[in-house]
Amino acid sequence: MNMGGKIIFYEDRNFQGRSWECSGECADMSSYLSRCHSCRVERGCFMVYDRTNFMGNQYFMRRGEYSDYMSMMGMSDCIRSCRMIPMHRGSYRMRIYERENFGGQMHELMDDCDHTMDRYRMNSCMSCNVMDGHWLMYEQPHYRGRMMYMRPGEYRNFMNMGFGGGSRFMSMRRIMDSYY
Repeated sequence: MNMGGKIIFYEDRNFQGRSWECSGECADMSSYLSRCHSCRVERGCFMVYDRTNFMGNQYFMRRGEYSDYMSMMGMSDCIRSCRMIPMHRGSYRMRIYERENFGGQMHELMDDCDHTMDRYRMNSCMSCNVMDGHWLMYEQPHYRGRMMYMRPGEYRNFMNMGFGGGSRFMSMRRIMDSYY
């Protein structure tokens, strides 16, 4: 039974001020709230973005309360867009590539990888093909640093996805149903 997701955004810290509820995705939240300083995830998992149209820095949010997420996550700007992550049951499979356009070394993952250098002697991942499941990719080893949400599809060049200069990833984690 998948009831979908539900996230409530609040203009002020500690769930104060005007609020707005979302259960899918929103490419531009500015018409609903002038700012956003706290949120509550009641069901599901979401990615939130500090730019409109699902661009910029991304943050993964699972069920719970975030009374002042900006200071907790080191955000310098407020949330401008959000997207619910659908629950995935089944296998996970992703091919990571050392260079853009599926160039260089290739490795296939079916589970989490906490450090591409330690596991594959691969110092960066600059493109990937997600065949099954939903994944989080991190720019530093051990699931640290900026992250990017990857759903099934081909990603030839991470720089084209609004991530900016640091478009190399060194660790990957599956978004498991236990997060829901």
